[in-house]
Amino acid sequence: MTRRRYLNMSMCLLLAILPTLAQAQQESMDAVMKANFVVSRVKDSITNSTFILTNATGQSRERKTLGYSKLLPNGNDNMRLTRFLAPADVKGTGILLIEHAERDDDIWIWLPALKKVRRLLSSNKKDSFLGTDFSYGDIIGHRVEDWTHRLLKEETVDGAPCYVVESVPKASKVKTDSGYSKRTDWIRKDNYIAVRGEFWDESGQPLKQLKASDIKLIDAAANKWQAMLVEARNYQTGHSTRIRIDNIRVNQNLRDEQFTTRVLERE
Repeated sequence: MTRRRYLNMSMCLLLAILPTLAQAQQESMDAVMKANFVVSRVKDSITNSTFILTNATGQSRERKTLGYSKLLPNGNDNMRLTRFLAPADVKGTGILLIEHAERDDDIWIWLPALKKVRRLLSSNKKDSFLGTDFSYGDIIGHRVEDWTHRLLKEETVDGAPCYVVESVPKASKVKTDSGYSKRTDWIRKDNYIAVRGEFWDESGQPLKQLKASDIKLIDAAANKWQAMLVEARNYQTGHSTRIRIDNIRVNQNLRDEQFTTRVLERE
């Protein structure tokens, strides 16, 4: 009887603390994902990048871009303006993204052929970012609080220990706007950079894989890191995209006026 009573008491104690342990893990993974969300967000930056798009038959084409970013005063939301420099069929096209923690983000696109700025809706965040395998939402970043995160396991990727974190939308709108029913990210423990990601479409089918490499410290004072090469491969289409950062300059004292539709209209 004493042994049985002890086992019963142990089981009751375990059942009592399980919710607390689950809550602690949830808070821990939320903290990991928040650290990942801000790890590459510098005060401001100017970036030259090359986009390499490859179709299912192996044919590739390149696009050159010039990008600007600046953090808003809250230290989390970013303003980004990206201008395509080449080739000729996309030259001058511009994208302005302004994040808002408390409401839908603003997305504008300048189409030189139409000579007009088009504003995109939040539902457009799942659309392809100008023919690439990255969505507008991927470029902006997925708000941590919109997803439920849990630790699946821990793995080592390219010699770096990582948390493997599963994220599922908290609301149907998040699922619809992002186009994802689930995400899994491999987050490095040392600097919180995501070095791998798996994405499932709204119907629950595997959609694409992301890989990041050539991780560099771009702002030592603020401990900010950046993957200089990011690759996305779509399982369903066989299409892939590589984004290579050729040059990045941080803390350039950019003005807020740089991130307006008026500047977007300037080719």
